[in-house]
Amino acid sequence: MTEEFDMITQTVWFQMISGYFGTIAFAILFGVPKKFWNTGGIVGSAGWTVNILLARYANFTPFESNFCASVVITFLSRCFAVIKKCPVTVFRISGLLPLVPGVGIYWTIYYMVSDNFSKAFDTGLTAVKVLVAIILGMVIVSGIPNKFFKVLKK
Repeated sequence: MTEEFDMITQTVWFQMISGYFGTIAFAILFGVPKKFWNTGGIVGSAGWTVNILLARYANFTPFESNFCASVVITFLSRCFAVIKKCPVTVFRISGLLPLVPGVGIYWTIYYMVSDNFSKAFDTGLTAVKVLVAIILGMVIVSGIPNKFFKVLKK
């Protein structure tokens, strides 16, 4: 039974749907207006799907796949912010949260408490790399002039 469940949860479609609803859940927690939930879910789902596809099928490192996903999320957030006439953060913050390496941080602390410092260093370094990748993706897309996104609205 567990193996069948694992096979289902590992499919790209399941991950895409999970990214959608996970992003909506974060949007609810952050008080995003209900009219933006669906669009925010699409943004988060797109980013999470890019991350999964690149990591699994293109053999990207966690840094590379999270960087590309961050670029996609920030780009879509800026596009939808212009279209929906709302701040970019409405979509970006909720959309980026599924990418945050919470498990990596958890295992880093676990290994530190267990006195396994070599594994703690490895997992901690990977978590920091992922965080840097997310930030770099946001910064690069944020450098695109607003005029570009206003043209998309027309």
